[in-house]
Amino acid sequence: MSDNNAPVLLWYRRDLRLDDHAALNAAHASGHPILPLFILDDETPGEWIPGGASRWWLHHSLQALKSALQERGGDLILRRGKTIDEIARLIKETGAAGVYCSRQYEPFERNLEAQLTLKLASQGAFFNSYPGYLLFDPYQIKSKADTPFSIFTPFYRACLKAEPPAKPTPAPNGLIFSSATSEQIHDWGLLPKSPNWASGFSNCWQPGEKGAKKRLTEFLAHSVSNYADHRDLPGVMGTSRLSPHLHLGEISPATVWHAGLLDGPGESAFLREIGWREFAQHLLFHRPTLPRTPMREDFSDFPWVDNSRLRRAWENGKTGIPLVDAGMRELWSTGWMHNRIRMITASALVKHMMIPWILGERWFWDTLVDANLASNAAGWQWVAGCGTDAAPYFRIFNPVIQGQRFDEQGHYVRRWCPELQHLPNRWIHAPWTAPPLVLAEAGIRLGAHYPTPIVEPKAGRTQALAAWKQFRQSAS
Repeated sequence: MSDNNAPVLLWYRRDLRLDDHAALNAAHASGHPILPLFILDDETPGEWIPGGASRWWLHHSLQALKSALQERGGDLILRRGKTIDEIARLIKETGAAGVYCSRQYEPFERNLEAQLTLKLASQGAFFNSYPGYLLFDPYQIKSKADTPFSIFTPFYRACLKAEPPAKPTPAPNGLIFSSATSEQIHDWGLLPKSPNWASGFSNCWQPGEKGAKKRLTEFLAHSVSNYADHRDLPGVMGTSRLSPHLHLGEISPATVWHAGLLDGPGESAFLREIGWREFAQHLLFHRPTLPRTPMREDFSDFPWVDNSRLRRAWENGKTGIPLVDAGMRELWSTGWMHNRIRMITASALVKHMMIPWILGERWFWDTLVDANLASNAAGWQWVAGCGTDAAPYFRIFNPVIQGQRFDEQGHYVRRWCPELQHLPNRWIHAPWTAPPLVLAEAGIRLGAHYPTPIVEPKAGRTQALAAWKQFRQSAS
């Protein structure tokens, strides 16, 4: 029997909250003093260390968690280094009896958990992990053939038929904490300095558990009832914008799920999107190569072309296609992009420009505050036509038609492409088709005030379909 005076480590990962935290509850129930710990590990994830936007969010989220723990008489211990080494070192320093944590599902995280179990056992300590990042364990949702799902709709139906997620629980009262030496978060350099490209982020976001709860409350009060109708409209606040909070676990998916269990089409549509998040995570669990390898193996031979000039124009929001440019500028300015616009910008890159989807995935990984490995990879493979349940490659988004349909009055484009603000609605999504007099009256000279299209949509579609035909012929 372990000494109850010995602390236990509560290893925080992507579960930066107090409420509905199974590992925290178990650590409290053990009767041991709790030593909350976060490790900044840029070695274990390999190529998938968090990108710049994610690091900005992490900085502020850790500060919020540290304050929440201090309000309860504790603190958050910060260490930087290889996780297995830092935990082993802290066990030795403090005499901790073991580790409590929330499970993660990326391949490198699962390998780490297996290594930690063995390492801690050699030190006479235990390693206990608990659910909390997903609604359902990946082993729990399987087809009738006892295999993982590869199509979303039957997967989601199985989720709805399964034992529902447990109702969320508040953080326990009477927490008893331990302490240890800690690094200082400002020494980690998570925030950009010169230039400070994240200067506008703070106007859009409130990282941390309080910010997550506020975001959910506002969404349920003002937007969820119209979610089914408004979620595709980038010019209105029609979505929850909970994705970065869910990504770092500032709010549990069970909390969001049960809050959305109301009787209405908006609520049903919203829960279905939470199901998509779950689906992506399950895909990655069962297919660890998802971020690097097309699920359709034949796509390994697709004739992609990396044109750095086109790619840089796309990254900088200077393609000359207003809806695409608006999306890429929104991403750079806020660290986030509306989901429909993510699909449209991704389609423009991999189809109109023929650039490999992995390069787009990389850019989103670095610039999104909600850069989740599973969702990002699944989304890019879906658009590229090489993933599971994917849109066929030959189904190509026309950004002009998409703009006319989902940004009819041009509000979204005008916000992020202000140089086009005086252009009439008729021409706002295709300024290169506007008569010279209309452009002049709007104060626009294409190529000077706003780019001419680097790839005109119709020409891009023709090129993409030709590549698809060549690919199919070579594969037959």
